[in-house]
Amino acid sequence: MDLSYSPEEQAFRAEVRDFLEASVSPELAEKVRKGHDGLTKEDMEQWHATLNARGWLAQNWPVEFGGAAWNAVQRHIFEEEAARADAPRIVPFGLSMLAPVLMKFGSREQQDHFLPRILDGSDWWCQGYSEPGAGSDLASLKTRAVRQGDHYIVNGQKTWTTLGQHANWIFCLVRTDPEAKQQEGISFLLIDMNTPGIEVRPIILLDGSPEVNEVWFTDVKVPVENLVGEENKGWTYAKYLLTHERTNIAGVGFSQAGLESVKRIAKAERAHGKPLIQNPLFAARIAQVEIDLMALSTSNLRIVSKAAAGEAPGIEASMLKVKGTVIRQELNDLARRAVGPYAMPFPSESLDGDNNPIGPDYAGPLAAQYFNYRKLSIFGGSNEVQKNIIAKTMMGGGR
Repeated sequence: MDLSYSPEEQAFRAEVRDFLEASVSPELAEKVRKGHDGLTKEDMEQWHATLNARGWLAQNWPVEFGGAAWNAVQRHIFEEEAARADAPRIVPFGLSMLAPVLMKFGSREQQDHFLPRILDGSDWWCQGYSEPGAGSDLASLKTRAVRQGDHYIVNGQKTWTTLGQHANWIFCLVRTDPEAKQQEGISFLLIDMNTPGIEVRPIILLDGSPEVNEVWFTDVKVPVENLVGEENKGWTYAKYLLTHERTNIAGVGFSQAGLESVKRIAKAERAHGKPLIQNPLFAARIAQVEIDLMALSTSNLRIVSKAAAGEAPGIEASMLKVKGTVIRQELNDLARRAVGPYAMPFPSESLDGDNNPIGPDYAGPLAAQYFNYRKLSIFGGSNEVQKNIIAKTMMGGGR
């Protein structure tokens, strides 16, 4: 694989960099640096609108659906430059997770209705997969959907629903045949969050933010036309969606930006009278994570290119997910360690009596980011489960 960029790709990088410099305000970049708690729903919606106006929001969508139809290298370049510019991350649920499923398995009516509304921001989607007792073992989900005439009646509970408090639609895995084998009795439903019988309850995280939620369904009526594909074939669609999610979780661009941030901090902080970057042990950890990140970047380009050619990644997506999340967590840990006691666990403890930050400005959010990103190795299928998938597939007997 040729890892050098062509003149056309270098020109594209310059175009992206110019766009981001003009579009990402200092105020927005500062919110991004503070982490997920700094951005409001309005900030995220406005960023989507800015990208959509340029035609760059649906980067991996075909042109026929209003997408940019970028290739893998273009998407990789944009991710690198967006992270470097401290641009908000694109909310993936509608754009990168549901949309590919609708394009491959949805009806023409579903495509014509939902895809334009994802682009113009009319709909904000969230994901209804995990349940209490059905997270990594997703096939054991219990939420039921019973068909009654031209509707399904849905009862059950979903949990860890990221940004569900903002969503007006949720795509859900539901059990439609309780007598079938676990993976053969699941269907994929699109549910309006404003339907009577739906309750969203926030889950307050360690840093005090309500980023995730529980979603309860009590006799919720869902039109049959909101079924994606065939009844009881939802597991096939779920696996297709998860390959996209796991590839996105790798977060190469964000790790590259995180690496540069760690290096800046290590140059600014001092240990035993010298910059921390000169400490042999700390420098060795930085060097190791940089080597790992270079290898991940190469693998990411190769695997996403495979997906762009129409092949859904198999265990490669699991590999990206595992290694990508380990690298991002290592970078979070290095940044937190670099500032020492200034990385206080909670915002209130990192402020003095006049609400001024104690220590350098960059230190305040580091602990909250460290704790929040522990989730990376769990969601999208825990790393332990992904390692089992890799082992079973490589050694035979896996699916």
